[in-house]
Amino acid sequence: MTDMAAQGRDAGQQARHSTTVKAAARIGLVAYGVVHLLIAWIAVQIAWSGGGDASSGGALRTIAEQPFGQTLLWIAAVGLAALVVWQLLTAAWGHQSEDDDTKRNLKRASELGRAVVYAVLAFSAARVAMGSGGSSGSDSKEEGFTASLLSAPAGRVLVVVVGLAILAVAARHVHRGVTQGFTHDLEDSATTGTTGSGIVLVGVIGYVGKGVAIGVVGILFGWAALSYDSDKAGGLDDALKTVRDQPYGPVLLTLVAIGLAAFGAFCLAWARYVKTR
Repeated sequence: MTDMAAQGRDAGQQARHSTTVKAAARIGLVAYGVVHLLIAWIAVQIAWSGGGDASSGGALRTIAEQPFGQTLLWIAAVGLAALVVWQLLTAAWGHQSEDDDTKRNLKRASELGRAVVYAVLAFSAARVAMGSGGSSGSDSKEEGFTASLLSAPAGRVLVVVVGLAILAVAARHVHRGVTQGFTHDLEDSATTGTTGSGIVLVGVIGYVGKGVAIGVVGILFGWAALSYDSDKAGGLDDALKTVRDQPYGPVLLTLVAIGLAAFGAFCLAWARYVKTR
């Protein structure tokens, strides 16, 4: 039994480090970065002209409208699916050098969380590529989900739990940015010299900026629970529009957009210097 487990671990490690998986994962990271760059661009439009759908679905639909858009979406879907496989393999057999079991398990849990995010985006890209992505409506889906939770027994508690979970993800992003924890995902050569310093700076800005955007989503869920009003919940698009509606909102939203753009740019660098471990 021990030999079979060892063979399975070795096979998983070989798959995780394979050239094919790594190349496909790079495609996925590029797609992930492009989606964030598009969300940032739409956020700027929302800040100063009021229009646009600054959600991942809105970004994917923007890609679909371009020449060869469906082909690009299918490539993105395949790359993102490869990212899911890579993250699952890393969750199962990665972080072997970590001596602390608690830290190793937390890192593996983080890999599982990433896998879920990439899987949702891959599914969305495939749906839009097939022409079934629908029109803008991500926030109505969030509101419908929140309404379902609110109508359940202890509904307010459930919505608060969702909000707190989202805030935890936001805090994780900010923490990774401030502590530069994301550098563990990069080859060592990506963090040295002038170019390395630039990549690290972009990563810091990107993770903190994305953390702030996610944090607003979590606050909206908490607000919905306190007011017992599902209409006050929403996704990223609603969160960015909430920022816009605050005093100095366009300026604040532009700063958030810069953060999201920086995260997208970091993903492109990550694709170039991705490290399997």
